[in-house]
Amino acid sequence: MNSAKENIQISKFLSLVLRHQPETIGITLDENGWTSVNTLLDKMQAAGIMINLDLLKEIVHTNSKQRFAFNEDASKIRANQGHSVSVELAYEPNEPPAILYHGTREVAIPYILKEGLQKQRRHHVHLSADQQTALTVGGRHGKPVVFTIASGDMYKDGYTFYVSTNGVWLTDHVPTKYLLLLDNK
Repeated sequence: MNSAKENIQISKFLSLVLRHQPETIGITLDENGWTSVNTLLDKMQAAGIMINLDLLKEIVHTNSKQRFAFNEDASKIRANQGHSVSVELAYEPNEPPAILYHGTREVAIPYILKEGLQKQRRHHVHLSADQQTALTVGGRHGKPVVFTIASGDMYKDGYTFYVSTNGVWLTDHVPTKYLLLLDNK
């Protein structure tokens, strides 16, 4: 039985190999981001990370952000979103709620107010359905701030939105005219 801290470390490693650097342990992702569970387990163990199928399932099912998913028969696994490697997650366009939220670090405010929200090295801009989640996301790397996104207006203006398996809203770009910085005090 691993400690919660050990499971978090394994989860972070899974994020690395399933979202950004599969070559770290010599796995490949198919065009939709999937890789074989057996291959993943073998390669992780060869890299010195002691994991088995039961532990992998526990980490996937207890991850608070639901970052990973199994296919129907649990023979494949992938990250739900956040990839910097080329994958097509095959999400269908969806009409978003009228307002979504984006949490970030306070130091990013000037850039965002000038350029809008950019996807940077990821496939999409990530948006939250609630303010608290956005605040939590924004606080991962500094003092958090939250922007509201007029997502309903963006949708009416022709912007495309997707929602990932774990409820994260995705879009390609959020222009400044759809942003409002919340007073987070």
